[in-house]
Amino acid sequence: MKIGIAIPNIGPVATPEAVKTVAQQAEALGYHSLWTVERLLWPVNPKSPYPATPDGSLPEQYKYCLDPLDTLTFAAAHTSTIKLGTSVLDIPYYNPVLLARRLSTIDVLSKGRLRVGFGVGWSPDEMEAAGADMKVRGARADEFLQVLKTIWTTDPAEHHGKFFSLPKSYVGPKPLQKPHPPIFLAAYTPPAMKRVATMADGWNPAGVPIDGMAQMFGAIRQMAKGGTRSLGAEDDRARQPVHHGEAGGERPIRVRRFAGPDPGRHRSLREDRRRRGVPRSRIHAGWTVVEQLAEIVRGVPASKDCGRDLGLES
Repeated sequence: MKIGIAIPNIGPVATPEAVKTVAQQAEALGYHSLWTVERLLWPVNPKSPYPATPDGSLPEQYKYCLDPLDTLTFAAAHTSTIKLGTSVLDIPYYNPVLLARRLSTIDVLSKGRLRVGFGVGWSPDEMEAAGADMKVRGARADEFLQVLKTIWTTDPAEHHGKFFSLPKSYVGPKPLQKPHPPIFLAAYTPPAMKRVATMADGWNPAGVPIDGMAQMFGAIRQMAKGGTRSLGAEDDRARQPVHHGEAGGERPIRVRRFAGPDPGRHRSLREDRRRRGVPRSRIHAGWTVVEQLAEIVRGVPASKDCGRDLGLES
């Protein structure tokens, strides 16, 4: 199993100094990858509760978010070997032609270190602001990925579909990685899991308990076998975000949940962590933000055994 860590691109810790320090510290310690998160806006009167907190409220730190791709470009300039990923970009907010070039540029400038995580979004407020239609986000995502891969792998590229049209054109640069950077998809429903099995290189779940994650990933593998793809060693990938200690206190790593408020589920996750003996990280309140982030980076590798029973060791 390979360990990655989030770049601080959200909230008051999202500073150039913090991004640079975490990126360089993680690379020096042998981490596999760095990941950015995306939040388009913080609605004052949200139309839908946030699915990752018990009370449905959106964390205050989401009021400030450095662009996930620009942050990766900055991190790439201060590192040389660590992989760089998005967790995740929401497909409905993007045009595939424009995004294809942005992602290719990062892959070229980083010398082939990009990992691309996508989701279909959940926030009606963000959908409204981006001019997106939630009702067609699944079908649009399917075509979006087709256009992205066409641009990345063919010259000249051409596409004419329901949602996108690209006249026969040369679109460069192409990604350094061939045929393209690895694509990870967030997926929780059967249609979305099918999309992972048929169109992606890996799965990006969040908030799924370990046993449930193994079961869902098994279903994705079966879907792949039932189609034209056969997931091999390089494709058998699942990426599970975790949280580590917080400033001014002490907390064990926890699996990030992605569902409606469920106090019982929170209790079961805490019990699961205690049973597995997940280590704690000690953060001192007197430290600077950058010192705290560096300590978190140093502490996470000790917890790498937590996902072993997924069968994803590498």
